[in-house]
Amino acid sequence: MNLPVSTDLQRRRIVAGLPLLATGLFLQPAFASAQVQQASRDLMGTRVTLTVHGRSADAAQEAMTAAWAEMTRLADAMSRYRTGNTVHALQLAAGVQPVVVPPEMLRTLQAARDLSERSAGAFDITVGAYAGWAFDPAQPRIPDAAELAREQALVNYRDLQLDPAQGRAFLRRRGMRIDLGGVAKLPILHAGLLALQRQGIEGAMVNGGGDVLTTGHLEGRPWRVGLRDPRAPERVLGTLSLNDGIVASSGDYERCFVQAGRRYHHILDPRTGLPTQGPRGVTLVSRRVDDINGLGATIMAAGSDAGRRLLAPMQGVDALIVGRDAGLWTSPGMAARLRA
Repeated sequence: MNLPVSTDLQRRRIVAGLPLLATGLFLQPAFASAQVQQASRDLMGTRVTLTVHGRSADAAQEAMTAAWAEMTRLADAMSRYRTGNTVHALQLAAGVQPVVVPPEMLRTLQAARDLSERSAGAFDITVGAYAGWAFDPAQPRIPDAAELAREQALVNYRDLQLDPAQGRAFLRRRGMRIDLGGVAKLPILHAGLLALQRQGIEGAMVNGGGDVLTTGHLEGRPWRVGLRDPRAPERVLGTLSLNDGIVASSGDYERCFVQAGRRYHHILDPRTGLPTQGPRGVTLVSRRVDDINGLGATIMAAGSDAGRRLLAPMQGVDALIVGRDAGLWTSPGMAARLRA
């Protein structure tokens, strides 16, 4: 599928018609009703925005308060940057003893383990051992080859042992670490959406750093999500209309820096410890979190051809892959959904 390059005028026309533009591009919308409320916070290293259509402004605000509380609780529990949580406890106990983990985290670990098996290790949460990278453009850091080689020896998803019956997890070797960034964010955002629904909200969008979850309608219209073009992140590739669905995007334009003409981004290949050299970006659409959670990062590491093989047997998942050669591939379902 070949999409035309948008001129500035075309982009303005697209943006003007969107109630909300997501997956990395954000537009403050003008809502017709006070029943629609919106709030944003920094969470999980990205900007998360809730847009809620409630029975009243107060009901919408109350529901968002519950959603923020639930997402913050889970984000704190599964962050590798916090001390005193279960992720930190697993690191400290690596090679020594198993650690009891909460049910939500155990489900996330099991999902990560299953995805690692399906992808032959292209996805691997023990990639957390590559701890020397810094992707802040103001203060970047690239580990040297010797450092990466030492850390590579500690990356192997098979050394994460799970005991669902006892609710425990164990990293078999000292020095191992996990990084749940590629597989925890979508379930956390989904937990926020479920919290909104428990409060009686029927129309909502949760938008967090390339992952967008929607339910119901916005003032009688479907939610519209704009897809960012990894080749030119200021540009819109096209838009999707959703009522109840999930859009998950991964790309080399987030958390990145350029040094000596080379782009370094935060999605690491477990096999090398270096940023992935597969597609420039991947966007997936589904009605179920479990179908696409972590799959974008997996395809970024595995490559376009392997990614299409992973997608082939999956029902109900639409996909767009922007290749390293800047070519664009869409599944039949995505081609039918996407509007230029």
